Amino acid sequence: MADEVSQIFNAFQDYLNNEQEIREEIRLIVREIEKSARDILMILQNIHNENSVEENIIVSQYCAKARELFEDVRKQYAELAKIVPKDQYYRFNDQWRFVTQRLCFLASLTVYLEVKILATKDTVAEILGIKNNREDGFHLDLEDFLMGLLQLSAELSRFAVNSVTNGDYNRPIEIAKFVNELNAGFRLLNLKNDALRKRFDALKYNVKKIEEVVYDLSIRGLKPITSPSPQEIE
Repeated sequence: MADEVSQIFNAFQDYLNNEQEIREEIRLIVREIEKSARDILMILQNIHNENSVEENIIVSQYCAKARELFEDVRKQYAELAKIVPKDQYYRFNDQWRFVTQRLCFLASLTVYLEVKILATKDTVAEILGIKNNREDGFHLDLEDFLMGLLQLSAELSRFAVNSVTNGDYNRPIEIAKFVNELNAGFRLLNLKNDALRKRFDALKYNVKKIEEVVYDLSIRGLKPITSPSPQEIE
């Protein structure tokens, strides 16, 4: 009887040792991913320091550099996907969840700066080099993607304020339209996740902050006058 109990608990110990080894391997790779995320953030933070002279060209250069760094991220996630057992994604995902959310934000910011549109979940998954669907094993979780978009709104709110400081009065108008559409999209969701709901409350604050920037431009006579379209002229 004692031998049977010993065998059972030895098997338990083997299981725990194996799990600990997996977690340690994951931790090392996640540390590399976090470094890549910091490097990308440092590059994209430079957008807040540019004046309106040739700003779009300079911002494009930052985006190009960020795209290069995302190549490292794709390789790192590929290594991570090899280590995580296919059916145990949610057993370990607490270790890379937050850095993935940040990278979703950074990927979405890059896409917005490049073409001024909202990046889809599929596009962000492609930029990060991971699968889009849960059925494929290692994938981009929907909540992580949504958290990234909510971080994007905060960054664009800051960008709107700094753009005015740097003499660019067009960009806050563009940002206001984009963030309002993002806010409308989130209002369609029935958010039950506490973290998402709290972040969504911050989005509403960001919308208000950007609207105040646009209003301030308007009363100061700095708001750009949009040229009427041919249809409006007719």
